[in-house]
Amino acid sequence: MAPQMIPNTVAITNPRRPKPASAPSRAYVTFLAGNGDYWKGVVGLAKGLRKANSKYPLVVAILPDVPEEHRKILVSQNCIVREIEPVHPPANQTQFAMAYYVINYSKLRIWEFVEYSKMIYLDGDIQVFDNIDHLFDYPDNYFYAVMDCFCEKTWSQSKQYQIGYCQQCPDKVQWPVEFGSKPPLYFNAGMFVFEPNLSTYDDLLKTLKVTSPTSFAEQDFLNMFFREKYRPIPNIYNLVLAMLWRHPENVQLDQVKVVHYCAAGSKPWRYNGEGENMEREDIKFLVQKWWEIYDDESLDFENVSDMNTGNAAFAAVRPEGGVVNLVTAPPAA
Repeated sequence: MAPQMIPNTVAITNPRRPKPASAPSRAYVTFLAGNGDYWKGVVGLAKGLRKANSKYPLVVAILPDVPEEHRKILVSQNCIVREIEPVHPPANQTQFAMAYYVINYSKLRIWEFVEYSKMIYLDGDIQVFDNIDHLFDYPDNYFYAVMDCFCEKTWSQSKQYQIGYCQQCPDKVQWPVEFGSKPPLYFNAGMFVFEPNLSTYDDLLKTLKVTSPTSFAEQDFLNMFFREKYRPIPNIYNLVLAMLWRHPENVQLDQVKVVHYCAAGSKPWRYNGEGENMEREDIKFLVQKWWEIYDDESLDFENVSDMNTGNAAFAAVRPEGGVVNLVTAPPAA
């Protein structure tokens, strides 16, 4: 039987600076902005985590422009909805950055979620096909993410792209000695394991104010900020679809746990088979896998059975309102 709403409400005295958890706690977190269709990706993610039997909730950090209708849908899927204020980088950060990346600086707010001792961030166009809860057990004080690829045209202005060097196959094209040291390892910021911390959050915002402009906005910024703490993890935890045609030798599709639908034309809820590489059978297969989860009504929160044990109070949090409606919910997202 589906759990019932608890009529209680609680006041939030300082929602942007919650108290640290009294005991270690963990959660997945994603980010949503605007009134577009990305909420479908988040719903798919919530259902994917549920199918994978994750023990931990999914927190959705939303900007104020997310419509109430979309918020209600997320709450109905047992997401913890947390409204955050946008992070506006200095003009010098946005002048050269790709416009559709700029809003992603607001992701930095998730370092304020210190009621959780550790979190795994996942973009809304990601799907989890197998349990990855074990990533929470990685040693603390590091930043874990999957290495990116330098072979896409979006890297065309970089030395890496111009000489054909890629960290995915560093021995294929050697980094020229005359260029100095090899570029530091560079991760894709669509998925990462991190520890919320208010001191880190403050340092992130202070550093942002004095950081030179870059093309990939917050992804470049996070790579710079966490360069010394970054530790690579296998690409099965964030398979960027371009790896299928850029570095197929590095992909074992039957072992992939997390798929990132970030290639142009690959968003499952928009997919029409058009666009470069979108006719590939492996792309069609992965899009179909996403839809199987999204369309599976048995994975909707209210239809999941055996929910009467291990319940926890989850909340839809809106900082400007100061009131939280509590919902009895199981620990899975």
